[in-house]
Amino acid sequence: MNSQYKKTQPINDYQGTDIKLDDVCLNIEGKVILNKVCLSVNVKRLGILGRNGSGKSTLSRVLSGLIDVTSGRVEVAGINPFKARKAALQEIGLLFQNPDHQIIFPTVLEEIVFGLRQMGQKKKTAEENALVTLASFDKAHWKDIHTSTLSQGQKHLLCLMAVVAMKPNLIILDEPFAGLDIPTKKQLQRYLDTFPGALIHISHDPNDLNNYDQLLWIDAGEIVAIGEPESVLPDYLTQMHKIGDSDDISHLSD
Repeated sequence: MNSQYKKTQPINDYQGTDIKLDDVCLNIEGKVILNKVCLSVNVKRLGILGRNGSGKSTLSRVLSGLIDVTSGRVEVAGINPFKARKAALQEIGLLFQNPDHQIIFPTVLEEIVFGLRQMGQKKKTAEENALVTLASFDKAHWKDIHTSTLSQGQKHLLCLMAVVAMKPNLIILDEPFAGLDIPTKKQLQRYLDTFPGALIHISHDPNDLNNYDQLLWIDAGEIVAIGEPESVLPDYLTQMHKIGDSDDISHLSD
């Protein structure tokens, strides 16, 4: 295999990705999105729970280096992902909630090749490695298919293949199952289960996070709890049902 195409460790041997957040604050147009977030964790399988607007997606973009913070320190695998973009591309992959926000090229092969070229691979090498990835997903026949003809689930899978092709040690998934039917969701989950690196899976649905090592609950831009599912999930569900039984939806935010 070409030396530019790094290997990842088997999942049983992978030691996880260290993530450290120190008093991280993020304000956008005067609104507090993240507020004094502190976190020190080694991630293999981490689920992040919270209501819509709780700061989950923003946190995913901070961890992947797409946006900078107003104050505080962010460190993922020993780097600041916003300031060390090249290193972040090699270390961290991000799967958007809406694949149409991620796909920019007309064909499947071109879409996968793009990320590899961003990492510095020559065109021929990138195409070879993109074909290897397609074959590993049993999708070699997709290479010349136009991305506009793919279903929503197929677009999600293409985005996952494009990220996996870059061989990151960590993939951050922002509501990857949103809008998918049950069969498509189960098929994508099978692919994710075989990923040898670390996963951070952001969701509002606890059922998406079965078999995750740890859960992090975020609300109003602050961490409410983090720990093993059996210690976090009962309180989370109790609070969500309590809010559901109230007239919370009628209150307008400032």
